[in-house]
Amino acid sequence: MAQDAPAPRATYADLEAVPPHLVAEIINGALYTHPRPRPRHAHAYSRLGTLIGSKFDLGDGGPGGWVILDEPELHLGDDVVVPDIAGWRRERMPRLPEEAFFTLPPDWVCEILSPSTERLDRTAKRDIYARHGVGHLWLVNPEERLIETFALKDAQWLLLATYAEKGAVAAPPFDAAPFELSLLWPDEGPASETGGSSPPA
Repeated sequence: MAQDAPAPRATYADLEAVPPHLVAEIINGALYTHPRPRPRHAHAYSRLGTLIGSKFDLGDGGPGGWVILDEPELHLGDDVVVPDIAGWRRERMPRLPEEAFFTLPPDWVCEILSPSTERLDRTAKRDIYARHGVGHLWLVNPEERLIETFALKDAQWLLLATYAEKGAVAAPPFDAAPFELSLLWPDEGPASETGGSSPPA
């Protein structure tokens, strides 16, 4: 019985041909596309990028020492992935590359979960980040209003804590300058109380 030939692996030319209103990635040889984020998703990652970037990239009220970027294109081996936010310790990347992409794996990545991307973010992309030694991963769920924070240990992701609704988020690698979680949700203002961290079960 004849077997179907395997599908050809996606190329960078395939990715470049994707219309600009879509985000395109190559994961395990397959081309994935998904629409630009909805407002709630975009609000969360814009706010988080500002909160982290001001303190750790610009050093405004925080220690500095990082390069924080929105939607960088990462070329990690044969995979091309686009996290919502990524950060490099400045000592590892003292200057930006000339190319329009990055081959140096970040020290931290953050994915803002949406119904169209959550499964990929939690499986294949998470495995790629672990395989290339990304030290920290945050998963932000705007619908459920929570952040899950992970650290890479022995090539496996260890859940450090889950932060829900509101309160101070003090999570590695950015625990030196906590921020207020409720600022990520578009219909919430700053909360007056702190806390909100729960250890993994």
